[in-house]
Amino acid sequence: MLIVEHLHLTRYTMGLFPFFYDKHLWTKALEEDGEIVVKQSPMDIIEQSCLYYGASLRGRKDGSKHIIGTSHKAPIAVEPTNEIFFFPTISPTNPQCIWLSHLHIRHHEHVQGGKTRITFSNGTSVELCISHHSFVNQLHRTAQLRTKMSERIEARERKMMYLLYLRERELS
Repeated sequence: MLIVEHLHLTRYTMGLFPFFYDKHLWTKALEEDGEIVVKQSPMDIIEQSCLYYGASLRGRKDGSKHIIGTSHKAPIAVEPTNEIFFFPTISPTNPQCIWLSHLHIRHHEHVQGGKTRITFSNGTSVELCISHHSFVNQLHRTAQLRTKMSERIEARERKMMYLLYLRERELS
């Protein structure tokens, strides 16, 4: 298992799972091709990844609130053009909060005891201490954010293509 000091989220990161090691909060990052242990908390990874892609976590949270109207357990568009959208399973201030990539959730089901089993895009399954209802709510919020941001990006691209078309007509 690979142990690193820092990690930036990519399209291949499926989830961030907190654990305590030697009185420090670390993260097991589940990637498409295996696990990476990171000497940072999941929240630090989310925050540093937002900065890496050019935005603050506060800005991403404000954007989520503006776009989908939610601020409680809000999904984060870490890097929307590469579809890096993560959502928390519980309050992000709770050290037990797991962060999941919306892109990699393939299946989910209720498990007895108020838990949820999810299957990622690579076939890996994990059982989470979150009610299925709450999980589905988080999944839907993130889908709503992804859809609205994608529509805005596509509308901007269409507008740019139209402006280029008009400019070419002017020049010819």
